[in-house]
Amino acid sequence: MSLSPSVERAYTPAPIPGVGWLRSRVNIDALILLAVLGCQLMVVVDATIVNVALPDTQRSLDFSTSSLSWVLNAYTLTFGGLLLLGARLGDILGRRGTFLGGLTVFLAASAFGGLATDSSMLLVARALQGVGAAVAAPAALALLMTRFPEGPQRTRALALFTAVSIGGFSLGLVLGGALVQWLDWRWVFFVNLPIGAAVALAGMFSLPQTARRSGSFDLQGALYSTAGIGAIVYGLVHAAEQSWSSPVTVVALVVGGTLLVAFVVTETRAAAPITPLRLFASVPRSSAHVGRLVMVAGFMGMMFFLTQYMQEVLHYGPLETGLAYLPMTAATFASSQITARILVSRFSNRTLLLAAFSAAAAGLFWLSTLDAHTAYASLVGPFILVGAGGGMAFLSLTTAALRGVHPDDAGAASGVVNTAQQLGGTVGLAIMVAVFGAATRGLPSSSDAFAHGMTVTVLVAGSLLVAGGVLMAVTQGERREPSAPLTPAANPAQR
Repeated sequence: MSLSPSVERAYTPAPIPGVGWLRSRVNIDALILLAVLGCQLMVVVDATIVNVALPDTQRSLDFSTSSLSWVLNAYTLTFGGLLLLGARLGDILGRRGTFLGGLTVFLAASAFGGLATDSSMLLVARALQGVGAAVAAPAALALLMTRFPEGPQRTRALALFTAVSIGGFSLGLVLGGALVQWLDWRWVFFVNLPIGAAVALAGMFSLPQTARRSGSFDLQGALYSTAGIGAIVYGLVHAAEQSWSSPVTVVALVVGGTLLVAFVVTETRAAAPITPLRLFASVPRSSAHVGRLVMVAGFMGMMFFLTQYMQEVLHYGPLETGLAYLPMTAATFASSQITARILVSRFSNRTLLLAAFSAAAAGLFWLSTLDAHTAYASLVGPFILVGAGGGMAFLSLTTAALRGVHPDDAGAASGVVNTAQQLGGTVGLAIMVAVFGAATRGLPSSSDAFAHGMTVTVLVAGSLLVAGGVLMAVTQGERREPSAPLTPAANPAQR
């Protein structure tokens, strides 16, 4: 592993007294990957592990039916709203300290949630988990970027990051089902503590220390981005719960859009913008963010309704449902590794993304043929296609989104990647809930009606991925190997 002398100095692991002899005997890159991937795993798992525990949580803490959804939404709102701010904090204040600080908040909130004695206490804990995740997740990806230079090393690291990011969704269902079935709903929060402790120790031992940057902080941009994205996430969440025509939904989306316009205007004038607009000047990079949003929207819409389909229609238990996703998880991991080690050097990013979106869309179209009497064997083929397409797509999208970004902008670029992913999930859920409602309107409540609504929803999700594949074919370039990183001043495509 070789870095330039200036980068090597800037990203030297922080000294820890008394363990110099041990540092020489361990693989620092492996520990950095453990810290980064462990953090990403907790953030992703937390989006699904709580789903399985909702019925028990409702009974234990006397949640009303209307307020129960906020166990999920409180996390989504703070995580999505604060991502850009959290990302830039790492660039300015130092990524190692920011990562460990965000991780500490996340773990403290997890313990607080596990000890909750009423619904208000749990919702506060979920909101604080989102705050910690919004600070830690972009710093983790930025640290991975700065440690592994563009080329095969970064590609392989991103392949593992991709496998964890996608596999974590199904792992959350398996782990959540096991914890609820064998222990108690509170363990969906407590399980973060031993994992987080291991991640923190690996991070303190191995993560590079980055110097604080001088200059003013873009407070106005931070306010506009946080409030704007928060309003849009809230509007989408409300649309999924109520309707797109609800006055609250419309007002939230309009206010959010207005604030984001103000944010863009502010960033063109700020001396030290929270999100440098040069990150969007490259067409392949910008389209990769859109592609990620589209892919996640299709995936989240599929998993939300397919999980209910397996439990409500096929009568699987929570643990069985999580285990049912294992072929998809295995295909994701295998696909990301094969892509990183073999395919990226043989095919262009455009070809890989077109194949990935096509495979995932084909899997979703296959799932749209299911009915109320489908056997599990009929799910395995579609799951493998969706997983294989997802593993290839997310690796290629992440590589395109981070290509050519200077280390000084690594945090901001990572924040945009995470924001696109978070908004994609929220947008996808809101759209698919509306589609499901329209497909089942007027039908008597039954397994056949739910299966019909689910298949229509998955069909729409597949169509969304087809549109994403067309976008990738038009906007992505033919380059196979990443270029060397350029400084902001020397890279005209980033201005």
